[in-house]
Amino acid sequence: MAHNAYGALAGLDTGHIGGIERQQALMAHWLADHGHDVSMICWDEGQGDCIVGKVHVFTLGRREAGLPGLRFFHPRWTGLLRAMKRADADIYYYNCGDLGLGQVAYWTSHHNKKTLYSVASEPDCDPQLPTLKPWRERILYRYGLKHADQIVAQTLRQQEMLQTGFGISAEIIPMPCTGFNDAKPLDSYDGPPRILWVGRFSREKRLEWLLDVAEALPQYAFDVAGAANARTEYAKDLLHRAESISNVVLHGRLLHHELGGLYRRARLLCCTSIFEGFPNTFLEAWSVGLPIVSTFDPDQVIAKENLGTAVCTVNELREGITALMEHAQQWQEASLAAQSYFNTHHTLDAVMPRFVQLFEKISLS
Repeated sequence: MAHNAYGALAGLDTGHIGGIERQQALMAHWLADHGHDVSMICWDEGQGDCIVGKVHVFTLGRREAGLPGLRFFHPRWTGLLRAMKRADADIYYYNCGDLGLGQVAYWTSHHNKKTLYSVASEPDCDPQLPTLKPWRERILYRYGLKHADQIVAQTLRQQEMLQTGFGISAEIIPMPCTGFNDAKPLDSYDGPPRILWVGRFSREKRLEWLLDVAEALPQYAFDVAGAANARTEYAKDLLHRAESISNVVLHGRLLHHELGGLYRRARLLCCTSIFEGFPNTFLEAWSVGLPIVSTFDPDQVIAKENLGTAVCTVNELREGITALMEHAQQWQEASLAAQSYFNTHHTLDAVMPRFVQLFEKISLS
C-alpha cells in the first residue's frame, strides 16, 4: 500500500513520486512478474480500480474528497478499509512512517491478515517522532509499530534505534533498485563538469546548501531535478534564488526514466539532506558509477566503502566536490567502488529473494 504510488506504478506524473512510491512500484512489478498475486492500494487519480502490467490496483478514493476534519474518518479511513477488503491480500506491505501504518495494522489484526512494515527514514525510528505533529498520527503510528507482524529496517542504525527507542526488533534488508546503467546521456556534451542534485524542495533536503556551493564553484554546472510538493514561501524563495544563479539548471519534476540521462551526464551526485532513510538517489548514482558527496551517510557506508565523501558543512561540501572533481584517480576509485557496491547489494536479483523469503515466513507464522 502506498497512497501516491499510482504514478510510479504506471509511469505517469501524478504530482508526487518519491522514494517510497518508486520502491513499492518496483517491488510490485517484480513480484508480479515472478508469479506472485500482487495488488496496490493508492489514491484514485482518475484511473479507478484497474490492472497495471500484472499488478491489480485498488483505489481508496480521491485525495481531495470529503470535508476538512471529517474526511480523516470518511471517506479516507472508510475508503482504505473498503480497498483492503477488495484486495483481500494475505500480507499488507507498508513503507511510510505515518498514521496509515496504524490503520493498516488495526484492520489486519482483526481480519486474520498480516502487516509488514518497512522503515523509510530515520525519524520514523526516533521515539520522539519529530516529523509527526498531530496527536492522532503519533498514536496510530505507535499502534502500528506495536502490532505489525514484521518490521524491516534499511540500516543497522534504524534497527538499533527501533530496539532502543521502542523495544522492537527489525530485520535488515537493503532496498532494491533497477539503476540507470542502460541509460544514455541526454546529449553530446563538452561543457563544464556537471554535479547532480535530486530531491524535493523541502527544508530537510536543504537545497540552499547546494546553491551556496554552486555560487562558490562557478567552474562547475549544477543540475537540479525536483520540485516542491506544496506551495510554500520557502520553496518559492528557493526557486527564485536558483533561477538567479547562472551555473544552476532547474529541470523540474521528471519522470523516473527521464532522470537516467542526467545521472549519465553527471560527474557527481550531491546530497544535502539533514536526514534520510537509504536514498534511492544513492542507489541510482552508484548504479552508473557516480560517487556521492553527501551530508548524510547511512551506516557510514560512503566512508567505509569509498563511495564518495561524507561531510557535515557547506564548506566541506565544497571541498569534497572539488577534491573528487580535480583528482582523477580518486574519482575513478570511488566510481568503481560505487558500481561494485550497487551490483553486490542493491540489484533486484540480490534483494528481492530476501523479501520473498520474508513474505513466506510471515504467511506461515
